[in-house]
Amino acid sequence: MIKENLKKVLATIQEAQEKSRYHQDVTLVAVSKTHPVSDIMEAYDAGIRDFGENKVQELMSKIDELPQDIRWHLIGHLQRNKVKYIIGRTFLIHSVDSLRLAEEINKESLKHNVITNILVQVNVSGEETKSGIDKEEAISLVKEISRLSNVRIKGLMTIAPEVTDAEEVRPFFRMLKNLSIDIDALNIDNISMDFLSMGMSGDFVVAIDEGADLVRIGTSIFGKRDYTKM
Repeated sequence: MIKENLKKVLATIQEAQEKSRYHQDVTLVAVSKTHPVSDIMEAYDAGIRDFGENKVQELMSKIDELPQDIRWHLIGHLQRNKVKYIIGRTFLIHSVDSLRLAEEINKESLKHNVITNILVQVNVSGEETKSGIDKEEAISLVKEISRLSNVRIKGLMTIAPEVTDAEEVRPFFRMLKNLSIDIDALNIDNISMDFLSMGMSGDFVVAIDEGADLVRIGTSIFGKRDYTKM
């Protein structure tokens, strides 16, 4: 079932990518939270190498059981006291939304003599229930983080509101894309806008149309999550 689901998702991504005015290459991040190692291996055997986890503990429980060429993405809220566990183990941290968190990532990266790639999470919808820096404060945060020696901002991430019609979130995706263009134009040292992480199972086609090049898809690949196993 997972392989069949993946074929459908990848075909839809390809079609959306071809229609997007940005003509960007899109990478699928298969969101494997709450799903067992066996499910991840099925997706891996079908060619997927980028996987996303929300919780540090679950991520760490899976890393050593799975192939070492997997690129792990930490996409959920990251507490500062958990940073030490994932430094050097992730390809990209999507959810940095404060200078204090970035400073902790930098401190642990210095200890391990590594450069850690991150995305700045922006709350473009303004929803109080969503994590992320306010859009109006994003550029100043990016400038502050750029001064840290062992952290590299590689782009932006957002989580759109839950809606019944994906078209309703188009303005939010467009806002994030425009913000990334504005930041890129500033030519800040240690900052690149290589990645725009936005779009999930219900809205990734619209996200790609608005410039997403990382889409985080779980349910459409693995089915509904079983939170009793968390």
